[in-house]
Amino acid sequence: MFQTLLIANRGEIACRVAATARRLGLRTVAVYSDADADAQHVRACDQAVRIGGPEPRDSYLKIDAILAAARAAGAHAVHPGYGFLSENEHFARACEEAGLIFVGPPAQAIAAMGSKSAAKALMERAGVPLVPGYHGDEQAPDFLHRQADAIGYPVLIKASAGGGGKGMRIVESSGAFLGALRSCQREAASSFGDDRVLIERYITKPRHIEIQVFGDQHGQYVYLFERDCSVQRRHQKVIEEAPAPGMTAERRQAMGEAAIAAARAVNYVGAGTVEFIAEQDGRFYFMEMNTRLQVEHPVTELITGHDLVEWQLRVADGQPLPARQEDLRIDGHAIEVRIYAENPDKDFLPSIGTLRTLRYPEHAAFAPGPVRIDSGVRQGSVISPFYDPMIAKVITHGADREQARRRLIRTLADTQVAGVHTNKTFLQRLLGDAAFAQADLDTGLIPRRHDALFPQAGAVPAAVLSLAACALLARQGLPGRGRSPAPPADPWSARDGWRVGGDYHQTLSLMVGEQRHDLRLERQEQNWRLQAADGVHLLDWQAAARPDQPEAQSLRVWLDGAEHRGQVLQDGDQLQVSLDGADWTLSLFDPLLAAGQGRDEGHGGRLTAPMPGKIIALNVDAGASVKRGDVLLVMEAMKMEHSILAPADGTVTELFFAVGDQVPEGAELAAMEH
Repeated sequence: MFQTLLIANRGEIACRVAATARRLGLRTVAVYSDADADAQHVRACDQAVRIGGPEPRDSYLKIDAILAAARAAGAHAVHPGYGFLSENEHFARACEEAGLIFVGPPAQAIAAMGSKSAAKALMERAGVPLVPGYHGDEQAPDFLHRQADAIGYPVLIKASAGGGGKGMRIVESSGAFLGALRSCQREAASSFGDDRVLIERYITKPRHIEIQVFGDQHGQYVYLFERDCSVQRRHQKVIEEAPAPGMTAERRQAMGEAAIAAARAVNYVGAGTVEFIAEQDGRFYFMEMNTRLQVEHPVTELITGHDLVEWQLRVADGQPLPARQEDLRIDGHAIEVRIYAENPDKDFLPSIGTLRTLRYPEHAAFAPGPVRIDSGVRQGSVISPFYDPMIAKVITHGADREQARRRLIRTLADTQVAGVHTNKTFLQRLLGDAAFAQADLDTGLIPRRHDALFPQAGAVPAAVLSLAACALLARQGLPGRGRSPAPPADPWSARDGWRVGGDYHQTLSLMVGEQRHDLRLERQEQNWRLQAADGVHLLDWQAAARPDQPEAQSLRVWLDGAEHRGQVLQDGDQLQVSLDGADWTLSLFDPLLAAGQGRDEGHGGRLTAPMPGKIIALNVDAGASVKRGDVLLVMEAMKMEHSILAPADGTVTELFFAVGDQVPEGAELAAMEH
């Protein structure tokens, strides 16, 4: 086998490939941008080569820079990971021309499947069923509009060269088509350098089922069964599982054979995924083929017992497939979720910052097992605006779906993240939702179950408030009742809240979302009381800080005699309380700061950036009259577009940035008069 492997990617996939390559005795070389100089994948490899600036176009998308790094390191092969250049036919061909082994399919196979339109035409000739739609080369907006009208609404616009939900929009009516088309084309051009699109009839309540295929250089093919990726938001997968619930042996074979036929049609080599959209009655239609390893490949590894990265490396080396179709079996069930730095309560806006805390359960492992973690970051890593905000993939395996589901909920509850907003609690709610638990799956599950998954802010349990309050008292050195420390040699240095001729009290104001909770904590001799909106409670606690994690405290709190055990992570004014498997984010309320902000409210409308990003479109000029909900400008962050809307009817008096400008979170973008 070749001896030196360059990994032309970053993040968890680069770490994953490095681990498998090391096990096979290969030397590994990482490439990194200026933003990733201290990244986890750099540490995971034997050598690292800088390839450019933090923007992907200046580093991970620069073919010449990656090839130069390969030459400098003496690499024999290049693994493209997923994303970036992994499905770029020009990169695959450049590697081949440079005498490097490309760990993936031949360039012509990528080209054949890289265009969704061309792939649909190829599958049509092969007799694979297709969803009604337009997959041609004509891209004039008026022509595409007429095609959509003829297909009938709702339709789905998809970037022809796309993937990962980028450049994709559902259009419900003819009047909304052109605006959605422009947005898709911008996002497609930004993500893939190709703004061509295709249009398909949008199937209501569809399931997204994909087949993992593998081919070798000797013309042999197998399918490693299916994955159900139906649970999605914005066409991006949220939960992936294998095998697909309700899949019959007959349909599994039919879909597997169709996937192999698709691979044979382009002389495919290596790992690939053929994606199908399936109706509830079992009929399925070809969507696309991803000519690379998928983010969700661990669930396939856990149910088959095979390392797909090892298969990739062996096949690229010219070896035959490690198993025949009749040798492959399904063992149990596996489910994967991705912890992202994003805020579900603010339409999943990306969250930028430093991971002050990142801890997984002790039983979790970075290898196959009942609980597996795939991650490219560690505690102290910075989530930047330049790349996908994924923190980790959490994958669990069980004897059946229910065991895997319960194991995953417990694992998420025991995972601690602080420093950025995350979707962890949302994932716990989603996994615990009745529809998901009963495998009532379709790509519209999240919007269909919106009220359950995004509950209105309700009463905050007194136990949560007491945990936060006790954590703050303990950090000040104040002990719980009956647990006073031994008297110090100098009584004036004691930090126990003692007062001459009076009892100690302290007031706290904690914010949970928009709700403010005013608390009064009183100590009379050795007895603590908590006064909150629902009354006065007897309070007692024990707190234990972790030497390896000073910002975290494990607490036992007795509220009116009832014991509650939880953990509190503090990051500045932010407190993350974990109790009974759920997380609550609280913040200390500063009345002086709030009063200062209140004085500014009379100065007219202020529109600020909800996250760091780049201005990619200005829809209005200064002086324009707008209606509430009109799109004023469009920002791009982490490869996704975010529209900034007019909060009310009025006039735009000033725009503070131009197209192409980078803006920080909180920057004032425009001013309005109402």
